[in-house]
Amino acid sequence: MLTAKLEKHLREQLEQERRRLLEELGHDPAIFADERPGYSNHMADDASEVYEQARDLALRQHAERQLEMVEHALEKLARGTFGICEQCGQPIDPARLRGLPQAMYCLPCQKRREE
Repeated sequence: MLTAKLEKHLREQLEQERRRLLEELGHDPAIFADERPGYSNHMADDASEVYEQARDLALRQHAERQLEMVEHALEKLARGTFGICEQCGQPIDPARLRGLPQAMYCLPCQKRREE
């Protein structure tokens, strides 16, 4: 189980990550705002623009998913279920939580999910 000191440290880590993600998402420019590729004189320019838009969208979606995971972990802290694997119900190794405090699954369950 987690010590009170470790739980406090992980809560602080999660809150800091939440603030960082909210700031990142808040400063992200509108992805497709008034720009439509395909209207320049050079196909290479259009391709570069489409690539950049796709990259920006993927990065934003990743940040949004990370924020969801962080907020879920904070909710679990509030409910007293933090550090418990959502698949098998066993405790998640504290070393895993130190590295990834928003982890929802113990390492064996995570590996099974990725197979």
